[in-house]
Amino acid sequence: MLDRAQGMPVPERFDRIVVAVDPPAGAGKASDACGIVVAGVLCEGPPQSWRAVVLEDATVQGVSPTGWAEAAVAAYERWQADRVVAEVNQGGAMVETVLRQVAPQIALRQVHATRGKVARAEPVAALYEQGRVGHAGGFAALEEQMGLMTAAGFQGQGSPDRVDALVWALTELVVAPMQGWKRPALRVL
Repeated sequence: MLDRAQGMPVPERFDRIVVAVDPPAGAGKASDACGIVVAGVLCEGPPQSWRAVVLEDATVQGVSPTGWAEAAVAAYERWQADRVVAEVNQGGAMVETVLRQVAPQIALRQVHATRGKVARAEPVAALYEQGRVGHAGGFAALEEQMGLMTAAGFQGQGSPDRVDALVWALTELVVAPMQGWKRPALRVL
């Protein structure tokens, strides 16, 4: 699936681009990385046919909360993104506060993980199985973490921070719109 994702053509334009952030609970070299993933979507037809592309893995390790907020905002500006999607389970209001200290005007959606990592990742894995997600390059560290996600959970060390950010990005761009979309009623002539 990852080979196919790497070979998928990258559109020249996107309808939406988001930067997803999975902040670490701590700071410093021993803490988990701050997952930062940029993805875009081309919205042609109903959401069930949309195609997404991972554009960048901007994950940072061993930085302060201000450091990861600056990295997320830099990605937001570099890609002229529409929104930052940030998980707030491990910091609540602190996550928004730190991001807004760096960029007060940033468009921000706060998300809360209410289901386990595997359950959250399943719809995104289905997008990869359907060939609906591409990678605009090789993202070795992200793809390694993806390979360590199993039905039993993450089989690697620490947190799958890059995968968590990827899941939030693709959920915002493709999964959530699909869940709210209703098929138009058929008209009989």
